[in-house]
Amino acid sequence: MSILFSPLTVRGTTFRNRLWVSPMCQYSAVDGMPQEWHHVHLAQFATGGAGLVMAEATAVSPEGRISPVDTGLYTDAHRDAWAPIVAAIRARGAVAGMQLAHAGRKASTWSPLLPQRGTVPAAEGGWTTVAPSAVPFEGYAAPVALDAEGIDRVVADFAAAARRARDAGFDVLEIHAAHGYLLHEFLSPLSNLRTDAYGGDLAGRARLLLRVIDAVRAQAPDAPLFVRLSATDWAEGGWDLEQTTTVAGWAAAHGADLFDVSSGGLVAHQRIATGPGYQVGFARHVRRGADVPVSAVGMITDAAQAEEILARGDADAIVAAREWLRDPHFALRASTELGADIDYWPAQYLRARPRR
Repeated sequence: MSILFSPLTVRGTTFRNRLWVSPMCQYSAVDGMPQEWHHVHLAQFATGGAGLVMAEATAVSPEGRISPVDTGLYTDAHRDAWAPIVAAIRARGAVAGMQLAHAGRKASTWSPLLPQRGTVPAAEGGWTTVAPSAVPFEGYAAPVALDAEGIDRVVADFAAAARRARDAGFDVLEIHAAHGYLLHEFLSPLSNLRTDAYGGDLAGRARLLLRVIDAVRAQAPDAPLFVRLSATDWAEGGWDLEQTTTVAGWAAAHGADLFDVSSGGLVAHQRIATGPGYQVGFARHVRRGADVPVSAVGMITDAAQAEEILARGDADAIVAAREWLRDPHFALRASTELGADIDYWPAQYLRARPRR
């Protein structure tokens, strides 16, 4: 029996398989509102057999958007715009997930679909960014260091967005604490130079993340709650795997259920050693060191590779991104390659199902 196509239950929610869709920014929103593109983009993965379809990094406040064309959940109108997309995902048998995010010092940037790079000026729709310290990401405008009131506002924004996500029908919530965005900026000593309760030692740098977990959990007591972490900054003196493992243990004690283990994104001078499954070892270390469920991500592109990762006990689920873009029916194809007998091929597509 295929492990990849065996169900997984997390806090009462059952995923029909362990091949999931990673959050992928589309840079196609209008004033934070998802569009028809988002509806088709996300629903197709559910049709293609995904166990979990995670929406893109969605900002908890206007200033938390990566770019002016990123999605948000900071008004009830955003909640209502997401609701039919969630319904479409669930109607096709997948679990719907929302990644809650704040881009911090990496906000207010030009969409990568445009030729410009760097910070969008205020005259062209940009805004002043915030961070733990007034240290810019290389090539971007300097952020403003958050004061105590600003930190409290961030926590409140995550809580309000979590409530809206649940009201829109999302089954799973994920807190984005990776890829150099605000919560990762607090975690890393390369971007957090504070000397107050939110800086200094590991407990101080992790304090905001744990507060956010508490606040989101209070709004969604029964929902699976994931946390995406960058296991390393890939830079000397930065955030590393041992700190990640320790904080994952703390986060689990605060109510997090599963850790989506990625890496990098904090600094432009990172040096990443890539290759097939290059981040799987990080997931394995966190899973064993913190005794928590994890998902693995990063250049996982075929069924046999994904199955082997699970069989070795390196992860509990597989999260893929680009392979789903290349083939929105990745799970249907993978089930055939592994000989997994699944019952959720769409009836309209059965004529294309290979016969064994």
